Amino acid sequence: MESTSLQFAATVRTLGGAARARGLIVPGFRSPPKVPGAERTMRMRPDGGAMVAVVVKGRPYQAVIADLIEGIIVVNVLSGAEATRVRTHLWEAVVGAHTGGVAAA
Repeated sequence: MESTSLQFAATVRTLGGAARARGLIVPGFRSPPKVPGAERTMRMRPDGGAMVAVVVKGRPYQAVIADLIEGIIVVNVLSGAEATRVRTHLWEAVVGAHTGGVAAA
């Protein structure tokens, strides 16, 4: 079984590639957040960039993935149907990466 840090890095690469393929801004990702007790934080930079930090340790990995995806949604100021389409696209990218490129049935 791969380590949590390797799994996190692979997921971030997958999500970044899928977001870039849709022309979206890809924030930086790190773990853990600097704010004690926070499971997810976001920091917007003056240059338009952003950093999303999530707790990985002790959480279901699906919750981590959801936080990473939501960070991309927020940074790109998406809402409504477009946010739903992007979430679906990003989840499909992660599922496809974990199943060898074949989406689970």
